[in-house]
Order: sequence, then structure tokens, then C-alpha cells
Amino acid sequence: QVQLVESGGRLVQEGDSLTLSCEVSGPTPEVMAWFRQAPGKEREWVCGIRKSGTGRYCSDSVKGRFTISIDQVRTQGFLRIPSLIPEDTAVYYCNAIRGTNDYWGQGTQVTVSS
Repeated sequence: QVQLVESGGRLVQEGDSLTLSCEVSGPTPEVMAWFRQAPGKEREWVCGIRKSGTGRYCSDSVKGRFTISIDQVRTQGFLRIPSLIPEDTAVYYCNAIRGTNDYWGQGTQVTVSS
């Protein structure tokens, strides 16, 4: 069973940068992704990447700003967020897919103050 633990979220100022991490244990997932859920809103997909490290995709709302990556041994995923804006305030969740199973981390809070 895949287990995911996110870290890196914190209170930051507008314009700051953050890199969120997702530590993966268990079998290597085929796809990793990041989602976020802002207060009062539904959870939304942010970015995804295949286990090979290729096939990176991000939603239109963050494309060009957010960068998703994974490490060489596929045990950790990352989401780099430069130039944070207040609208990026949300709980960020790591997601992994292996076969027909879908796995989630507990989330990490990012709060951007203006």
C-alpha cells in the first residue's frame, strides 16, 4: 500500500516561494499529483507527473507558475511554487495512483498573506 506524507506548507508573504514535498513509502506509484483545497471551495487538481518523470501537466490556473517534479529514485515528489499570491492559500494534498487504487496524504497548509 502506498503511503504519502506532505510537508513544507507554512505561512508566507505574498511574493515568497515554497517547495512542498511528498514522501512516498510502499510500492512506486504510476502517477503522482498535487491537489489543493481553498477555504469554502472544492478540491482541485493542480499538477500531475508520471513515474518516469516525463508527462508533466498543470492546470491552466497555475500553468507557468507551479512546477511538479519527482526525485531519481521516485521516493519523493515536489511542488515548487514561486511568487505566491493570496489566492494560493489552501491545503495542498499529494495524490498517487497505482493500478486501480488512489492514495492521499493528510495535506499541508499554505497560507499567503498580502
